[in-house]
Amino acid sequence: MTILDRTPVDRAHADETGGSGHGWTPVCPDTQLVPEFGAAALVAGRQVAVFRTFDGGLYALGNRDPFSGAQVLSRGIVGTRNGEPTVASPMHKQVFSLVTGACLDDPDITVPTYRVRVAGAAIEVKVA
Repeated sequence: MTILDRTPVDRAHADETGGSGHGWTPVCPDTQLVPEFGAAALVAGRQVAVFRTFDGGLYALGNRDPFSGAQVLSRGIVGTRNGEPTVASPMHKQVFSLVTGACLDDPDITVPTYRVRVAGAAIEVKVA
């Protein structure tokens, strides 16, 4: 299965072949990422925020809040806006799409999104 950049992968479509492939970094055990909470990880020198939604979707964004400059998006409030999964920054509450990384309160601002998958028993992220 090919997973495209900037495309969130939910558990039903995750690559569960096991083992880390080229460029994939294990960030945590699959069983430890609690729905509606984020986790921060350092992947290839970048801080990444990884999220699982209640429906099992997995998403990875840059952890840096572009409005404050703080590395805090992993501690944001996970929710939805018009059916789209989102995270609200804990700093100033701007809301970002978990799908596209776009700020829903200021469409000129985005955060990077990354590929994410379940491989064996681990959640893995690929930043390049």
